[in-house]
Amino acid sequence: MNVKVENVEKNVVQLEIEVDAEKFEEGLQKSYLKNAHKFNIPGFRKGKAPRKIVERYYGEGALYEDAINIICPEAYDKAIEENDIHPVDKPEIDIKEIGGGKNLIFTAKVTVKPEVELGEYKGVEVAKVEANVSDEDVEAEFNKVVEKNARIITVEDRGVQSGDIAVIDFEGFMDGVAFEGGKGTNYNLTIGSGEFIPGFEDQLIGTKKDDEVEVNVTFPEDYGKEEFAGKAAMFKVKVHEIKAKELPVVDDEFAKDISEFDTLAEYKEDLKNKLLHKAEHKAEHETEDAVIDKVTENATVEIPRAMIEKQIDHMVYEFGMRLRYQGVELEQYLQMMGMNMGAFREQFAGKAKKDVKTQLTLEKVSKVEELSASEDELDEEIKKLAENYKQPEEEFKKHLKEDDIEYIKGNLIIRKTIKFLVENAKLV
Repeated sequence: MNVKVENVEKNVVQLEIEVDAEKFEEGLQKSYLKNAHKFNIPGFRKGKAPRKIVERYYGEGALYEDAINIICPEAYDKAIEENDIHPVDKPEIDIKEIGGGKNLIFTAKVTVKPEVELGEYKGVEVAKVEANVSDEDVEAEFNKVVEKNARIITVEDRGVQSGDIAVIDFEGFMDGVAFEGGKGTNYNLTIGSGEFIPGFEDQLIGTKKDDEVEVNVTFPEDYGKEEFAGKAAMFKVKVHEIKAKELPVVDDEFAKDISEFDTLAEYKEDLKNKLLHKAEHKAEHETEDAVIDKVTENATVEIPRAMIEKQIDHMVYEFGMRLRYQGVELEQYLQMMGMNMGAFREQFAGKAKKDVKTQLTLEKVSKVEELSASEDELDEEIKKLAENYKQPEEEFKKHLKEDDIEYIKGNLIIRKTIKFLVENAKLV
């Protein structure tokens, strides 16, 4: 197999690949065996005609498509490996010469990973993020715990107050006409949550059980659905029930009920330590991010659109998965937001470009600094992953493909690279 490589434009190469006639003949034979049952030739049972007869009756070209699909991918993969080419999308294949006992010649035009020009990456100066936990932070977290342990009780002797849960039916109207999506029954609305249109919840304060009221609001100018943005609406609301939170008595007994500690003071001290550990972890990551951002900002690279689109694909997929966990499909979400897929994808473009540049920059640093992952480090990482997935290590290893191992190794090297950059940064 012969291969010629030509740079046709920035980050795009074209490979001219020549496959020996004998190799292509193998592809033709496999194509014949795969498709023999499709050929109907007089004098032969269907699928039993010899290949020579099939080619004489239908022409050799009848076998080309599958032969190409068998031979070209293998030849292409071998060509990019031998020439150290790193494609970032699918190749554009063009057949130049085929059949008649000649060598198969085809071209593969493909976008490749761009070259990064590093700027300053050792000794970059960034502000170190400090981890601080105040008494106010501890109290705020403690109050969340208290709220979480509150009992929900039904209120009969007063009107709705801020913080209550009002169980309501509602229906929205514009110019006297009910609009789609503006109706709900037995809806649990926490007053003061800001869940509904501004002004809606405030107008329910003071209402009592079985009250029926009209709530007048104006949709925000930046509301997701254009047909509603800035428009006035009236909602008919019926209050079915009022629920309030009854907070527990906060004392040592409360601490015993919710933890392994005997006193409130011990529980709060433990809470403070946990918050401090969390803050330290957060500060460490924020410092890392600041260093990475600075190094990436100093680097120069022209990113192919194909790489950005692939990253957007990944981000859209993850967004869709999160929605699905909440019982909403992406198509439904786009309808609710009044957006098409093109506009939705474009929202991710800026971050996608930054993420790709960051990844390329870190890969370049690791290459320049010759950072690698040893077999021991790889084994240790696989062991941790097996523990995370709650699988025996040997069982976990059985399911790992070569690509999976390369991915794990790549992540290890990137983590080493980030550690290297932070250790060599000036934290002020």
